[in-house]
Amino acid sequence: MSDGAQRAGRIAVWVVGTLLVVGVAIAGWVGVRGALAYQHLSAIRAMAPAAAATIVADPAQATVALDQLAAEAKAAHDLTGDPVWSLAELTPWVGPQLAAFGTIASSSDRLFGDSMLPLATAAQNVALDGLRPHDGRLDTTALSTLTLPAASASIAAADAAADIDRIDPTPLVGVVASAVDQARETFASAASGVDALRRATELLPSMLGEDGPRTYLLLVQNNAEWRSLGGVSGTAIELKAVNGTISLVGTESATSLSRGITAPVTELPADIQKIYGTRPARYFHNLTQIPSFPVDGRLAREMYRQQTGREVDGVMAVDPVVLSYILEATGPVTLPSGDSLTPQNAVPLLLKDVYQRYSDPAAQDAFFADASGSVFEVLLNGQGSTPGLITALARGVDERRVLIWAASPAEQSVIEGTALAGELPQSDEQTARFGVYLNDGTGSKMSFYVKPTVALTWGRCGAVDRQLTMTMSLTNTAPADAAKTLPAYVTGNGAFGTPPGAATVVSNVYLPQGWKLVSSTTTSVTGIAQATFEGRQVLTFGSTLGPQATDTVSVTVESSTDPSVAEALVTPTADASLPPTVRATCTPSSSATLG
Repeated sequence: MSDGAQRAGRIAVWVVGTLLVVGVAIAGWVGVRGALAYQHLSAIRAMAPAAAATIVADPAQATVALDQLAAEAKAAHDLTGDPVWSLAELTPWVGPQLAAFGTIASSSDRLFGDSMLPLATAAQNVALDGLRPHDGRLDTTALSTLTLPAASASIAAADAAADIDRIDPTPLVGVVASAVDQARETFASAASGVDALRRATELLPSMLGEDGPRTYLLLVQNNAEWRSLGGVSGTAIELKAVNGTISLVGTESATSLSRGITAPVTELPADIQKIYGTRPARYFHNLTQIPSFPVDGRLAREMYRQQTGREVDGVMAVDPVVLSYILEATGPVTLPSGDSLTPQNAVPLLLKDVYQRYSDPAAQDAFFADASGSVFEVLLNGQGSTPGLITALARGVDERRVLIWAASPAEQSVIEGTALAGELPQSDEQTARFGVYLNDGTGSKMSFYVKPTVALTWGRCGAVDRQLTMTMSLTNTAPADAAKTLPAYVTGNGAFGTPPGAATVVSNVYLPQGWKLVSSTTTSVTGIAQATFEGRQVLTFGSTLGPQATDTVSVTVESSTDPSVAEALVTPTADASLPPTVRATCTPSSSATLG
């Protein structure tokens, strides 16, 4: 062998040996720092629940817990943010795991260090008790002082959540894949909460009459008779706000507000009419049949104006499930009837038992209105704990049981894009969203007995054309002898063509934007209608379910885009155990279920 060849061989061996040494050194460096960073992130995971409880219970004292969380997050970020770690992220297979782990660490640092801690520090001098009404008045000063800190915190939290969303879950395995799934949900929830506070500080002072008197219409939806956004608008309560003081002006039933209307109060767009006809513009009960509260709010305002001569500045909606959440904070409320309304009996009493007690619809309406008004009187008088009230309302908002539309374009722009807005589902680069909206077709209160079970299943994850299937089963849980044992008002008594004891449900399934329909099936014998609404393809299914019967609907869509998350926004029902949002991540055999 020549001297040159021998020299080349020695150089090659030296290079390989050096690379091996460097590789081992990098692996050791990354391994040690990764283990330490994991300890810090594990500490965050262990401390977070207690910190969250502290934030809700006493924001002024939350800085201690958040300071600890911020320190742990910064330490994890420092350990995973050096050049050696960045180099290791480029290696095959292990690299994506390290990159995802590093992103969780850096995002945690941003969330706690740049968002939550500064916001809590700014809130130290804000009295928690000032965030609830006293004798009908809410002091908006506490919110106004947080406007700028909340805006900065919202930007940092949104950036942190966006970094987590950008992680590609396809190459991730084991603990890292699970951690990313959990982080995505946690960071999105945190960003949403901070953003909600930011919007509240901007919106509430003016909405509460700081700049002049305001009037609002509060719709109480009845989930015993489904409409897309919850249920029929059974009761309307007019509220007045003057310089933070809120008072109840009066209540009207949907029946009285629909009386005498012979033509639509306003012309509906052709795409709405093709799906829902003109009933939402002729019957107050049907306002929320259209699953877009910006449309419904305008309709409610116009119908109320034409029927009463009074014009409101905005429209809100809640349901009895939200009332039950509020009662958890306020305690039981005594009704004019002598009944005690509690968190446990509010939903069954208002959505089931009242129909056993009263056969006269007018008496039912009066009881419903008295119950709703009584709860809000107690709420406005400041009864109950502030943390409890905040938790109750936050849960209602998260479940899309609290909706707001403002007549002021400036105020409405602040509401847009939040759960409060009640808008059609909007798909984006990361998430494909279905809308699954349920409407009663029985003409009665049988929806209370129907249970929807919704599931999402991904197919072809990682392929060029991804598939996504939404499956919904509707089960009538009414007893076999429902035709005889349930009141005629509940069964409809066959007045609209559905046999007593059976339940007819009209389901409108909104496909994710940009996704192509592959197939749609139903176990019932009814046909499937197709239409479009605001650029979204809408499939309409009809199901008539006898007692204990089930109908299953399945819709498969396909897209060449690469979102990693799917969601289905489902009509909120009377059953608080059924979350109205179903979620599934695009990993092999990934699915999520409601029911």
